[in-house]
Amino acid sequence: MAGHGTDEHPHGADRLCEAGDRVYSRAVRRGRVARRDAEAVPCLLELALLHPDPDDMDWLVPTSPQEVMTRLLRGVYDEISVSQRRMGSAVAAFEWYAGLGGQASSSEGVAIRVLDGPSRIQAALDEATAACTTEVLTVQPGGIRREHELSEGLHRALELRGRGVRMRDLYNHVARHGQGLLNYLELMGDAVEARTLDEVIDRLILFDRTVAFIPANAERTMALELRHPALVEYLVTVFERLWRLAVPLTAALPDTGIEGISHREQSIAALLAEGHQDAVIAERLGISVRTCRAHIARLSETLGAASRTQLGVRIAQVGLDGPPRPLSAAELTVPDQGSANQGSPTAR
Repeated sequence: MAGHGTDEHPHGADRLCEAGDRVYSRAVRRGRVARRDAEAVPCLLELALLHPDPDDMDWLVPTSPQEVMTRLLRGVYDEISVSQRRMGSAVAAFEWYAGLGGQASSSEGVAIRVLDGPSRIQAALDEATAACTTEVLTVQPGGIRREHELSEGLHRALELRGRGVRMRDLYNHVARHGQGLLNYLELMGDAVEARTLDEVIDRLILFDRTVAFIPANAERTMALELRHPALVEYLVTVFERLWRLAVPLTAALPDTGIEGISHREQSIAALLAEGHQDAVIAERLGISVRTCRAHIARLSETLGAASRTQLGVRIAQVGLDGPPRPLSAAELTVPDQGSANQGSPTAR
């Protein structure tokens, strides 16, 4: 951590500037500090001495001095040959800070940690990847996966595969039409199993059923790292239930039973029947608003509806106002032949 300050605060966590020392000391004494009071000392956020309060983003809570000292010493030991004197100052500094907090628990902030900024999120994901030994579960919303999106996490996936870690990924049905995803799955081989659904929840990554990562804001510039056993177990249960409902990427999507109506149009019809607007439907199914409206136009033409109101009536009349029919056990079975179903990857 040491040596990674800003231009205004060129220092490490073991020798804070006067302003940083004052704000961090206040945060340790009181348990938190207003975000506006820390604007003049960005070094505290960059050095992970302060982080957003999960219950109120307008406040910052301190990382416990014990945890900060442990992280600092880990880096110091790597540079022990040139940093012996600095290690002593780090121990002395954080022993003093620890005294300010009295008997405050060192486990505070561990169960739920706010990761502010892409670099912090990436570092936490890399750390969880390095510690993972058995399983990774992910939910990947957003439709067709672009090549650059898949390549960003490829090094982690390959590292996991090399250690024998199994991976299961959930996508929207529309992701089946992206060649990038098919190439990725072919490269990963049997290490990754993928399934798709009409709708999936927001992004989720679970490592070894012990730590989970979810977005903390709509822009995905912040994330939550969850280690509370009850929260993680809840997310695992959600994933497993979605997994049972999902269709293997190597299996065809079920037929709607209505001539001229595709599976995607059936999904759109069900969401229209619930009263959702085009933009909401598009987001939930991972498609563009333009594509969504094109499907709605086809639905209207196929069902002979002259208006949006009449389309709703027709949808109910033909029974498209419910969720798509789930696949039977026989349909979920992956065929032995090498022939590709809709969106299935090439033989590996």
